[in-house]
Amino acid sequence: MVHLKRQPMKQLLTTIAIIIFTLTVFGQQMTSDEWDEQAKTNMRLLPKYGHQQKTEEQKQLDEKLIKETIEQEKFKGDRTAASNHLISLGFTYLYRGDIKTAMYRFNQAYLFDSLNTDIYWGYGAVYLTLGKYELARLQYEEGLALNPNNTHLLTDLGTYYAAQYFPMQMMPKNDFVKNPKELAQNYLDSAVIYLNKSYQLDPKDPNTTFKLSTAYYYKGDCENSWKFYDKCRALGGQPITEDYTKDLKKKCKRKK
Repeated sequence: MVHLKRQPMKQLLTTIAIIIFTLTVFGQQMTSDEWDEQAKTNMRLLPKYGHQQKTEEQKQLDEKLIKETIEQEKFKGDRTAASNHLISLGFTYLYRGDIKTAMYRFNQAYLFDSLNTDIYWGYGAVYLTLGKYELARLQYEEGLALNPNNTHLLTDLGTYYAAQYFPMQMMPKNDFVKNPKELAQNYLDSAVIYLNKSYQLDPKDPNTTFKLSTAYYYKGDCENSWKFYDKCRALGGQPITEDYTKDLKKKCKRKK
């Protein structure tokens, strides 16, 4: 087990970024408090529009959007295809730092296909970006209750648990958490469980293999850390950073 308090702060922050890099947005336009304030009067900032009743004008606009979109040649009437396209657009906006537009697109994806469980992937990503980790977890779990084999949700739920490992590891003992390091280890164990389940369903996702490598790195399991590092490399290695490679080589010497 690696004790994070012994690591330089710069290295610690780098490693945290590695774990959650796919869900971290730099230069985001809103704070969590600003989001909450605007969401009071803007249902489009709430998952599934907050289940709020829409006006007749809003319903007509929704119907117009659906009709004009699915009539496009690339969708050919397929509402699920249109929903997937909107989810992809949502992540594009999210990575640009435009959280509001991202949520608008995820909600439109729900409008086109309410059974598309990847919308929970989008909702969870928005909440992680805002630092609302428990709300993100609830979105992932809601989606997995509908489709337990959604690998996007499994990987990002694993990411949520991995991200909790860091602050818990550094938390002092208190009346509610008697053994923070043990709890931190439990979070890391949960991360490995969800990431492995995702990997078993889709072994060709470099994001999942990379996160498995980092999770095993912090568990002190060098063999599996290198195993999934190599698998990620074989898939193109896009998520792997130079800093992580250096850290892995330093901590885990290759067996000859």
